[in-house]
Amino acid sequence: MIEILGPDKLARARDAGALVADILQNLKTRSGVGTSLLDIDRWAKTMIVGAGAQSCYVDYEPSFGRGPFGHYICTSVNDAVLHGLPYDYTLADGDLLSLDLAVSTGGVAADSAISFIVGDSKPPESVAMISATERALAAGIAAAGPGARIGDISHAIGSVLSEAGYQINTEFGGHGIGSTMHQDPHVANTGRPGRGYKLRPGLLLALEPWVMADTPELVTDADGWTLRSATGCRTAHSEHTIAITDDGAEILTLPTHAHL
Repeated sequence: MIEILGPDKLARARDAGALVADILQNLKTRSGVGTSLLDIDRWAKTMIVGAGAQSCYVDYEPSFGRGPFGHYICTSVNDAVLHGLPYDYTLADGDLLSLDLAVSTGGVAADSAISFIVGDSKPPESVAMISATERALAAGIAAAGPGARIGDISHAIGSVLSEAGYQINTEFGGHGIGSTMHQDPHVANTGRPGRGYKLRPGLLLALEPWVMADTPELVTDADGWTLRSATGCRTAHSEHTIAITDDGAEILTLPTHAHL
């Protein structure tokens, strides 16, 4: 299903996006050496419930996971890149942590992810990888607008990732979002310009470039959810929810700190 939102739902999407962004920034500030992934999950739950919002993850049970997910946020560390199931792991100096959060408020969802390095150690390769996903995300957003096509976004994202030297996995990518978290159209992280669905004002997309340092291959963890690099290399993931407008693309998941 491809959903086009009217002005009322778009206003609610802005609220959901701001909440997601503010929670992620709060969690980034609080996550340090010695923090447990389960602490992060508990903090996320408290903020979601306190805002009167609903988690998109707790009861989520898609075909690619061993559901229901049962937690409020995805916490992916080092070689984990997507759908990281929180568990009793204590963060160490230099860990690369990706947090992926989706919530719904007023019946509309928003989805965002950030990657950052914990503590004082900043491995250069990890810094470069995070930067590549952020630059690819910015390129994808810049390519989005009324009349553009999904392939234009995919091509922009893939060009940045490829030029940075990363191989691209196309099993998982961006997606439509609205009254439910995962909708059509699929937005691959590489593609051909001028192809695919033509973007219309009112369409919401979650764009999410992610990479693994030296492989395009994923393996599924024994927990049935966490996706890891096949070689054990590090990974990074960046994501924003955007709304297509008459003028271009509006980023909905920028922090405002109003919810903190």
